[in-house]
Amino acid sequence: MLSVVMEEFGAAEVLRARQVADPVPGPGEVLVEVSYASVTFVETQVRSGRGPFGRPPLPRTPGNGVGGRVVAVGPGVDASAKGAIVVTTTGGAGGYAELAVARADDTVPVPPGVDLRDAVALLADGRTAVLLFEQAAIAPGERVLVEAAAGGVGSLLVQLAVNAGARVVGAAGGARKGELIASLGAAFVDYSQPDWLQRVRSAAGGETGDLDVVFDGVGGAIGTAAATALGSGGRISVYGIASGADADLDEHALAARSIRILGLSAAPTPAESRALVGEALRLAADGTLRPVVGQTFPLSEAAAAHAAIEARTTVGKTLLVTGR
Repeated sequence: MLSVVMEEFGAAEVLRARQVADPVPGPGEVLVEVSYASVTFVETQVRSGRGPFGRPPLPRTPGNGVGGRVVAVGPGVDASAKGAIVVTTTGGAGGYAELAVARADDTVPVPPGVDLRDAVALLADGRTAVLLFEQAAIAPGERVLVEAAAGGVGSLLVQLAVNAGARVVGAAGGARKGELIASLGAAFVDYSQPDWLQRVRSAAGGETGDLDVVFDGVGGAIGTAAATALGSGGRISVYGIASGADADLDEHALAARSIRILGLSAAPTPAESRALVGEALRLAADGTLRPVVGQTFPLSEAAAAHAAIEARTTVGKTLLVTGR
């Protein structure tokens, strides 16, 4: 089969497509013929050697989320699982390939009415967005800022907040991303402009311009500044560091203003993850969520996909396509 292999850490070019032996599912596992593989920003950080969880062993095939047909099952797995169309995590690696092994318990059937491509786009980003949205408990009329609002998670958070009746401002860099954010029902602010935070306050409206919720997927100076725009009783949901650095949040100062810090402090259990993915797919099936697949790349061009994400030229979700 064709697989993308990295034998060293570095620039995108360390991702090389090559023919390798087909994997075999072990006990409790299934073999998925991959149609689409998810590409995430974190995977670009891991590849560069600057991932948030250290450097994994090499060589490795990146990719933690795929969608396709189950073509074989390992010992202990019901044979009826063969032929199912599923999305699944791969346990951290192995997704950038034509065939991928996954735990049978991690697979989630794709419901009728949801395209497989959309389901894969919702696998990682959907479960994250649903979890963050549920934590934030947004009420109708609240003023919400979504950073990196044209990205995979951000574009979903915009839709969930708009659907909840919030007044949503989406921040991102560049007119192309602004067009996407506006199409999702949010006001757009370009945070590459020096007065971006003032524009956020103006777009949020209300008597004070203070925000009720900030979804911080950027960190650094952007996340730090955004926190200052929160009003008393607000919430900041911290889930990413696209800038490469954490926001500088003074927990005591925030607590003095009754502002809570939310986010991904503890990873959901496998069962919770499956439930979150299932909810994201349900919301897609009923039309509440529309994942934005901004670009696709052939599996053999995984390096180009990583380079595009790092260059900040992508919108929405990036997927690899195997052609299977």
